[in-house]
Amino acid sequence: MKKAPHRFNRRRLLFGAGAVAVPAAVAVDGLLVTPRRLVTTTHVIAGPDAGGPTVRIVQVTDLHMTTVGGLNETLLERLHEAKPDLIVLTGDMIERPEHLAALDTFLGHLPDVLTFAVLGNWEYWSGVSTETYRRLYDAHAIELLVNRSTLLAPGTIGRQARPLRITGLDDLAAGRPDPHGSLASAETCPHHLLLAHCPASRDACPLPAEHAPSLILSGHTHGGQIAPFGLAVVLPPGSGRYVAGWYRDGGPPLYVCRGIGTSMLPVRIGATPELAVFDWSL
Repeated sequence: MKKAPHRFNRRRLLFGAGAVAVPAAVAVDGLLVTPRRLVTTTHVIAGPDAGGPTVRIVQVTDLHMTTVGGLNETLLERLHEAKPDLIVLTGDMIERPEHLAALDTFLGHLPDVLTFAVLGNWEYWSGVSTETYRRLYDAHAIELLVNRSTLLAPGTIGRQARPLRITGLDDLAAGRPDPHGSLASAETCPHHLLLAHCPASRDACPLPAEHAPSLILSGHTHGGQIAPFGLAVVLPPGSGRYVAGWYRDGGPPLYVCRGIGTSMLPVRIGATPELAVFDWSL
């Protein structure tokens, strides 16, 4: 008895090819495309006077840099193009002591504007002392805020018309945040910017009521780093319920920036690197 001739099944062939091609395309994009892209997001924060003077604050977070490569060069170009009045560095700049030289080079090419920094978990895990980071930042006229607060008088930055308090908390995951100590003897200020690497600090380390922040800027999550269709697969401790973007659900307004680099795996899926720009009426 002869076997029936095999019929060419186009649907089966296309399905099989797709089953191979789709994961391969995702892998290529996650390794070679998305991690090397940079998106600039711009956010307007209204003040009491609509249309009044604004200051431009630019947030850089989670560099995880090893060298000043192509993405970081693009970042520096975007920073200069943004013409910021104030730059804030919200942690996880490097992971190892041998990367300090790259960070030093990067900081030396930042726009010449007032800049503040806080520490993230990787600054602690790197084995580099806080004092070493402080000296490095001092060399570039950058103020490191570790449970510290400072008050900017009107006119300090850009067209600033009102006082602005800036507070930097120590990292929630690896440091010792002290919300009360960071504001000891500080005057209250209606415009208050809080820098905290881990977004869960919003819930775990609330500031005293009289010093409630007007805006919290955090990073840490990388937007999930691997977040197909915007759904984060894993979030690091210290993320809490936050992934990326704005959170205005009853507490102080919080923005979680996706940051620039990668950690653990050199992959980003559905979480493009981000430079965040805020135009704040002050």
